[in-house]
Amino acid sequence: MQVIYNETELSNRNTGVGLGNFDGLHIGHMALINTLISECRLNDLDSVVYTFNKHPQNILRKTLIDPLITTNEQKIKLLERTALDYLYYESFDETYSRLSPQEFIDTVLIDKLKARLVVAGFNYRFGYKGKGDVEYLKKNGDKLGFRVIVVPPVKVKSEIVSSTIIRSYIKKGRMERVFQLLGRHFSLYGTVVCGKKVGRTLGFPTANIVADSAMVVPANGVYITKTKYDDKWINSITNVGIAPTVKEDRVFSIETHLLDYNEDIYGRNIEVCFIQKLREEKKYESIDALKRQVQEDIKKARAYWEILK
Repeated sequence: MQVIYNETELSNRNTGVGLGNFDGLHIGHMALINTLISECRLNDLDSVVYTFNKHPQNILRKTLIDPLITTNEQKIKLLERTALDYLYYESFDETYSRLSPQEFIDTVLIDKLKARLVVAGFNYRFGYKGKGDVEYLKKNGDKLGFRVIVVPPVKVKSEIVSSTIIRSYIKKGRMERVFQLLGRHFSLYGTVVCGKKVGRTLGFPTANIVADSAMVVPANGVYITKTKYDDKWINSITNVGIAPTVKEDRVFSIETHLLDYNEDIYGRNIEVCFIQKLREEKKYESIDALKRQVQEDIKKARAYWEILK
């Protein structure tokens, strides 16, 4: 897969284009992308996912409207596992936002991408103020020579899969439901920073990360997690919150205790996958009470991993 930014030209081959913001790359998005790849193979077209390097609403309103489920770097890694030919990141700015639906079709789909196939979700909108929709795409496709496939909503237990719904479940700590809708465990990437080493003094050293500020963060609490470091997955538990029993500054942190792992990983990059929430974060009456609770958390996490053996 080739990643393309802004005005870089594609090859002269005709393409099939998947349209959308693709925040999350959830199972609905992947249904669209798999449809695109399959149809392009059958029709000898290069497959292109066309999206934006930043969410349009965040640019137009000049503030972060919705926190991200996946970073652009995560999207690249996920899509590299597919047979997609191109991932095209367009820069969205105010000039671009003024393109009418017809200008978008003429200058982007036809002139730039040489589209002969367009795949979009049922609720896809485009052009100035979102005036274009899939019916408008179909009408133009008939005139200009490209086929349009509209992917219907994907549902899980009668609930339409969407980034908005997934984001709300992450914020509630409902990670098992997130897994069902996202199609994988939600994860945060970050560099391990030096904290106050309180966990070490308790006998449970932690790797503290500072996640991308644009990312959605799970609800405060303790989670069963799996942590990737140096291409290895390590069983872990993670506390999200302010650790009220041991911290007086009430500073938010994401602290992961790696089970049966003692290497120094300060300054290294890790990925923490959130699997199941164990409990709410709370202030205990003593350090000893907290230690007993953490031991119980680890016991439950070990039991979870033991079932999967």
